[in-house]
Amino acid sequence: MLLGKRLKELRLEKGLTQKELGDKINVTKVSICCYENGTRTPTLETLFELEKFFQVDLNYLLGNDKKVMDEKKKTVHMAKEEIEFIEELRKHQAIYNLVLENPKRCAELVEKKLR
Repeated sequence: MLLGKRLKELRLEKGLTQKELGDKINVTKVSICCYENGTRTPTLETLFELEKFFQVDLNYLLGNDKKVMDEKKKTVHMAKEEIEFIEELRKHQAIYNLVLENPKRCAELVEKKLR
């Protein structure tokens, strides 16, 4: 999901159409469209081509662009969007506390609501 969003942003920053990008990395316009929409996952080879073409770290494409230290001093990579979500969630203290108490249950409730 995040890969598609980032891929589209990078493509538009370069002023490329989906076809032009596909031609540059040897995939079809349909493939680029599917990557951006999240209906298809690029092969590892294609990911490396995208990394090389856009000159970005593969971790950025995959959404792992922020290093965060947990309590055990272990480094965890988080996407900017994940960090923004947590920051926004903290503004709603009651909901934030519920999520911390039982994250699995909260995720299940959200998923059920979205169906």
